[in-house]
Amino acid sequence: MAEFWAANELHILRWAHIIAMVYWLGGEWGVFQTSYKVINPALSLEERQRHMQTAYRIDILARMGIIALLPLGLHMGYLWGMWGDAGAGDGAGALWLIWLVYAAVLAVTLAAYFNRGKPIWSLFSTIEDWTRYIAIPSLLFVSISSLMGYGPFAAGEGQKWYSAKILTFGLMLCIGVILRLVMHEWQKMFAVLAAGPNAEVEARLKQSIGLGRSVAYVYWVGIALTGFFGAVKPF
Repeated sequence: MAEFWAANELHILRWAHIIAMVYWLGGEWGVFQTSYKVINPALSLEERQRHMQTAYRIDILARMGIIALLPLGLHMGYLWGMWGDAGAGDGAGALWLIWLVYAAVLAVTLAAYFNRGKPIWSLFSTIEDWTRYIAIPSLLFVSISSLMGYGPFAAGEGQKWYSAKILTFGLMLCIGVILRLVMHEWQKMFAVLAAGPNAEVEARLKQSIGLGRSVAYVYWVGIALTGFFGAVKPF
């Protein structure tokens, strides 16, 4: 098994990276389409809530894809020599730490998903949000620093695509935070609607999802651009 991994490590990571990207892009499309049913006041509240739960079930796959992309990309970057020295083992400790952090973030993400509607959900959801608040400025800083030639990623001839990909990924996480806040609002507003019809809340719900749909278009373009940098390596 160890020999198989050693011989195919990069290929396996690339395959997993593609799968994660597919779930990210496809999942966001699924949530986008489901949102049309969520805000449709012609449907019963119960049916709209079922569509909302469907959106959450789709979204968890997208979120799992998003958080897997970073350790997978950093691991491949390590093997490509974009940071550390895989041949000498330099950076191996950091690589292990990256995967341990990923495991912790995944555990929090799943805990938040499976505890929706429970008092403890707020704690897990807040922690999950803060992982984004920490990751986004960190990714933007190291990517811009690397593009300027200050590291930590290599920025020689034919290597800047890697930092550019990290940069666009960080920017897409910013948009992802906006979409997460939209979904947080869903729960609050549907709790109010459960008490009876409320025109003001219906208007806020429509406005909220309208914002989410607007940024979703930018999201898809950004995801495609991130994938383009990784596949084509243009500079």
